[in-house]
Amino acid sequence: METEFTPLLSLAGGMLIGAAAVLFMAGVGRIAGISGIISRLLPPRAERGSFATGLALLVGLLLAAPVYTLFGELPAQSVSSNAPLLIIAGLLVGIGTSVGSGCTSGHGVCGISRLSARSLVATLTFMITAVITVYILRHIVN
Repeated sequence: METEFTPLLSLAGGMLIGAAAVLFMAGVGRIAGISGIISRLLPPRAERGSFATGLALLVGLLLAAPVYTLFGELPAQSVSSNAPLLIIAGLLVGIGTSVGSGCTSGHGVCGISRLSARSLVATLTFMITAVITVYILRHIVN
């Protein structure tokens, strides 16, 4: 699978993500960590006043791809058809965000920008794990 990587597009994407995180913090007063926002939609963490914010984020995430297709073609994607593998992967991500007290957006984008040592360690852990996983899947399993 080939991706179209350009430094300019990557820089623009990073700037948009950073701007969105700053606007979210300025407007709502919370870190723009997806797992934390979504978890506050569900009991026992459901919070009064944050439901509308969480729901808006969830709807935005779900509508992003269909809205994007109005302006251009989505890049080619491939997803495993192995349902047990997808379920296990989803559970591992959920457990990881719970154990790590956040996800890549919360730690990597928002935490590091606030110079959080905990977020730096968490992001390094995410990245090292990702590198090892890709290596194993591309060079050992394949």
